[in-house]
Amino acid sequence: QVQLVESGGGLVQPGGSLRLSCVASGNIFRINDMGWYRQAPGKERELVARVTSAGTTNYADSVKGRFTISRDNAKKTVYLQMNSLKLGDTAVYYCNAVARTPTAITFHNYWGQGTQVTVSS
Repeated sequence: QVQLVESGGGLVQPGGSLRLSCVASGNIFRINDMGWYRQAPGKERELVARVTSAGTTNYADSVKGRFTISRDNAKKTVYLQMNSLKLGDTAVYYCNAVARTPTAITFHNYWGQGTQVTVSS
């Protein structure tokens, strides 16, 4: 009922930049928080950054000062600008949205299919 589609992943050298985008579509009544998570091989999925509908943001310590999350509520889109990328940023990045459909009583977590980010020289 709510679909999230990510784009913008790819291969980049250390120190480079990438911008991820995630568009929400479907039968959406309201979206609260949106965010980005990542999962590296052999590791658990972890929070990268989140942004509320009002624009309040929070970041993982490992990306503070390098990554910037933003959203366009009208376009139901969340972005992740990633600068000064490091080898350790290599992972599959997943978009997340806490959203409610018109017929739902509560909000639910929705996930995108993931986009690969590889930082390599």
